[in-house]
Amino acid sequence: MKKVIFKGCGTALVTPFTNDGINFEELRKLIEFQILEGVDSLIICGTTGESSTMSLEEKKSVIDFSVKVANKRVPIIAGTGGNNTKDVISMSKYAESVGVDGLLIVTPYYNKTTQAGLIKHYTEIAQNVKLPIILYNVPSRTGINIEPQTCIELAKIPNIVGIKEASGNISQVAKISHLCQDELAIYSGNDEQIVPILSLGGLGVISVLSNIHPKFVHNIVTDYLSGNWQKACASQLYAIPLIDALFTEVNPIPVKYAMNKIGFNCGIPRLPLVELTEKNKEKLDTALKNFEL
Repeated sequence: MKKVIFKGCGTALVTPFTNDGINFEELRKLIEFQILEGVDSLIICGTTGESSTMSLEEKKSVIDFSVKVANKRVPIIAGTGGNNTKDVISMSKYAESVGVDGLLIVTPYYNKTTQAGLIKHYTEIAQNVKLPIILYNVPSRTGINIEPQTCIELAKIPNIVGIKEASGNISQVAKISHLCQDELAIYSGNDEQIVPILSLGGLGVISVLSNIHPKFVHNIVTDYLSGNWQKACASQLYAIPLIDALFTEVNPIPVKYAMNKIGFNCGIPRLPLVELTEKNKEKLDTALKNFEL
């Protein structure tokens, strides 16, 4: 079995912005809050972290800062994906140089490469770093799906150790689990599918919900993996209204509003993303209140 970076809940952390750049003091508070609440890993500069609207220097500084603040208390996984293989390799090498514990690498978007292209893309990246890599499959954003047969080929690469599955296709997850077995750890990329994916052999979730309630999401996974699947299922179902409210508009628009609402100062999303509409603010306010947040 390959090295597992983490089991449980990995938070896809928001990036707090000011008008001028990164709010590092607030980022420190977010990291400390997550660790205090028992999160199992932190994913920095992912989709939820708005890496697509961060400059190269901002991404480097946020990754470096997060590694230093976490200080090995939890694994730090850096989102270094992109649609230019050479740039992904360069960013991945940088992340490795500052001490991250793993990489989350999304499929190349816009180019719409073939499955053979995906294999070549990830192979080139994996050969240039020693860090463990988690594939990130989110076809709704990238326009390309990692097929189960492609997962078999990628799982043969020693430092490709997992996949964040956000396709929403449970049948596909079942096929990946069947074909790859222990050679590819599966993490749910959708908060409403944590328990279903755990039931198919998954090891955890890379979560948006855990930004606002890390302990709750952590407990869903640990309850399930410790055999208390009924409690895990009940928690999963209880969270559905809040999860729905967190995705009334494209992530991370709602979760940044929610973070500000519960007492953090994360700023607003960067253009082309905009603030949550008043109608959806009301919906999310109600969901937070009902969840006692």
